[in-house]
Amino acid sequence: MIELSCDLGEAEDPVGRAVERELWTLIDAANVACGGHAGDKESMRAAARLSSDRGIILGAHPSYPDRENFGRRSLQMDPRELRRVLI
Repeated sequence: MIELSCDLGEAEDPVGRAVERELWTLIDAANVACGGHAGDKESMRAAARLSSDRGIILGAHPSYPDRENFGRRSLQMDPRELRRVLI
């Protein structure tokens, strides 16, 4: 058996969100952007609802709070601040 996983919750425009909605119909698991590099509270809530409704495994895709570089740049942060941002 092969499990198909996808990073989702990163689209910022209607076209991208429409593509992501279609991807939900094809996958077994989703790693959802958690607001650092993309996404927000509402996109995370929507992802949780979709995964629950469709029986899709839901994972988190956290990152540094660095939207400009899509969370790919390592940031020096106090561990307590990083924890607060991730929560």
